Amino acid sequence: MTEMNLDHLTQQVTTIVQDVLAAAKLHRGDVFVLGCSTSEVVGGHIGKNSDLAVGTTIIRALRAQLDPQGIHLAVQGCEHINRSLVVERAVAADKGFEEVTVVPALHAGGACSIAAFQQFTDPIEVEHVVAQAGLDIGDTAIGMHVKFVQVPVRPSILELGGAHVTALRSRPKYVGGPRANYDPIA
Repeated sequence: MTEMNLDHLTQQVTTIVQDVLAAAKLHRGDVFVLGCSTSEVVGGHIGKNSDLAVGTTIIRALRAQLDPQGIHLAVQGCEHINRSLVVERAVAADKGFEEVTVVPALHAGGACSIAAFQQFTDPIEVEHVVAQAGLDIGDTAIGMHVKFVQVPVRPSILELGGAHVTALRSRPKYVGGPRANYDPIA
């Protein structure tokens, strides 16, 4: 991709993340998971055309939106590392996420995982997270890492390059019976 395309990619990722954040209404300390196939973004097939420049651009754009709000980014790797995730060590300790031993590579983890490992202050890999929302670029299946109950989010941009984009947010479970009310008391 050219530098001009990476600038456009940054703008698109920014818009998508803002859409998800508006729908998810996250709080400081919440976790946002990313699953991303840069292969799909550049028009290839998942796992076959990983692009580190694209991964670096996507992680930078995400962090520019999440970091100022105190929202923690968790970056899911591919199935070759059992979909483990890159997080900051302090986040793992605070949230009780279990550390695993692996370092992402271009074709075992992916470009976004490598970029997160390079950009985070003290990165580690964890086996599983419980995120309050997330973004799936390229049909990477992030649902296992988003808190139950999951609600689909439809961002205004549905394709990033050649990759299909979906997102999830979570909400508390509805409980009760016929007399239950689900609207907040004003």
